[in-house]
Amino acid sequence: MNLQLALDRLTREECLRIVDETKDEIDFIEVGTGVIKEYGMAIVREMRELYPDKAIVADMKTCDAGGHEAKQAFEAGTDIVTVMAFSSDLTIKDTLQVAQQYGKQVMVDLLEVSSRDRMEQLKKIDVRLVSLHVGKDKQQEGNFDTELFSLVKGLDFEVTVAGGINLDTLPDIIQEKPDTVIVGSAITKSENPKEVASKMRKMIKSS
Repeated sequence: MNLQLALDRLTREECLRIVDETKDEIDFIEVGTGVIKEYGMAIVREMRELYPDKAIVADMKTCDAGGHEAKQAFEAGTDIVTVMAFSSDLTIKDTLQVAQQYGKQVMVDLLEVSSRDRMEQLKKIDVRLVSLHVGKDKQQEGNFDTELFSLVKGLDFEVTVAGGINLDTLPDIIQEKPDTVIVGSAITKSENPKEVASKMRKMIKSS
């Protein structure tokens, strides 16, 4: 089980500081959508240069022009790009095709998806990596609900999970055995990001 650090609603300087502090505790560095909108592919390139041994995720949240946006991210040094599950199948297929050309991956973001039918459709177009995701706004309704895992049960996806995960909610999520746990604010907004990341890593590795 991997720990992925999500960098969102942060300045470039904050991103660089937090990654430097937590680099020994995390497996993946996710450059969040808001950070990409602010700094573009330049910050992705910077992360690639500074951390050549880390997997870089560009949270593009692509919903159209999938091939073009994927190419932008992969050429900047990204290992994984995100595309929204509500996108057209053609958009997702184009993104997957470009990923294959670069030897990289696509993560399909299941934000607001609740249909098993859609999951079956994604499987048919050869999606392999998905993200069970509770959005920032919806997190105001409460903690991550592990019932979301029912969407992917028995479908043989590689599964990541994101959405307000913290030290209190992590144990329940770990029990569902996702491949990757994505954590943002619990680490990035803490007074000691390294300490929180270290505690989470120990919980994950001891599961």
